[in-house]
Amino acid sequence: MSSNDMAKTVFVNRYFYPDYSATSQLLSDLAFDLASRGQDIHVVTGCQLYGNPLASLPAEESIRGVRVHRVRTSRFGRATLWGRMVDYLTFYLGATWRLLRMIRRGDIVVAKTDPPMMSVPAAWAVKLKGGVLVNWVQDLFPEVATSMDVYGVRFAAPMLKRLRNQSLRLGRSNVVLGEIMAKRLRDEGIPSDRITIIENWADGDAIQPISRQDNPLVQEWGLDGKFVMGYSGNMGHVHEFKTMIDAAEQLRHADDIAFVFIGDGIARRWLESEVVRRGLANVQFHPYQAADRLQWSLSVPDVHFVSLRPTLEGLIVPSKFYGIAAAGRPIIHIGDPDGEIARILERERCGWSFCVGEVDALATCILQLARGGREVIDAGLCARRAFDRKYSRLHALDSWRLLLESASTGVPSSSVEEALRQPVGVGRE
Repeated sequence: MSSNDMAKTVFVNRYFYPDYSATSQLLSDLAFDLASRGQDIHVVTGCQLYGNPLASLPAEESIRGVRVHRVRTSRFGRATLWGRMVDYLTFYLGATWRLLRMIRRGDIVVAKTDPPMMSVPAAWAVKLKGGVLVNWVQDLFPEVATSMDVYGVRFAAPMLKRLRNQSLRLGRSNVVLGEIMAKRLRDEGIPSDRITIIENWADGDAIQPISRQDNPLVQEWGLDGKFVMGYSGNMGHVHEFKTMIDAAEQLRHADDIAFVFIGDGIARRWLESEVVRRGLANVQFHPYQAADRLQWSLSVPDVHFVSLRPTLEGLIVPSKFYGIAAAGRPIIHIGDPDGEIARILERERCGWSFCVGEVDALATCILQLARGGREVIDAGLCARRAFDRKYSRLHALDSWRLLLESASTGVPSSSVEEALRQPVGVGRE
């Protein structure tokens, strides 16, 4: 079969390389891997960068064998809700028009969930052109918006959910990030044989466990001799920070314990104002770190925080877990004690979970860990072992290749799920 006759795979997401947002990095990893194996890979994306809505990337280019098609959109960015909605709308229009021009019978279209509801226009285009739809579900909209009381969404939510569910039923497979999210979709009437769990991942080669004495950031940030509790990544509305900062206040007189927040987001301003208001000298902030410093920054904390508001459980899975596990650091989870991350921590024995507001118990746990022996080290070793076994980039990319091969041949997701339970190398290549 010639390259002109070969069915292609088209990914749709607002961001792609060289953007370094979470969804972009995951998509870039997968697209580049598939292209390196000789597959015909295309990406329909926007011209902007996540942190720079005024960026203007080339409309067409080839990057490492991936054909990139960028559509022009409005440039309001994330500052206001209405501006974001206009950006979404213009991307829907541009991306759908591009799909209608590109798709041929048998082509696979993989629709991610940035912007929300992208599966709906993608499903229409795929159905019209005779393609195959795979939905890569990073979060569930409109449920996330209604859980966060986003203005105006609750009224439209029933209609939006019906449209979303219809598009998921049209998908050959719907890839979700965990069992709780899978159950949410089953409860919405999405057939089990069209749901596949493939967790997100991190690069375990680039992110390795690093000892404190070998980490230049420990001295650079003045953390010598400190037991460090850390938070790394987006600081958004979906996360819960009050329990953390209340624990920091309780431990303000423990001179050997420090709290470090690395990253940015809407909640960072609240955190900084609380630190100033409460006069907390044991808390410090740092910006997002460049990719070549990520291995160092993730290894600064002895223990990392991961938080998620309980109402969002099953709608989102915090992707920061994977990088933390790659760095061989244990986790304290704040949220639903029966949530996705809490279950992983208990199963893998690589962390501890607390409900929102359990400040006294959290502060006591931190104090015990700081004064303890090998408990933190052993939990960190368990985290890295779990990562190598289940959450590495190689494992995830292998799972995605199997799923896309199966989607092209019509194999149901239930058969793919069974194959994915086997270790790499046992019936999998």
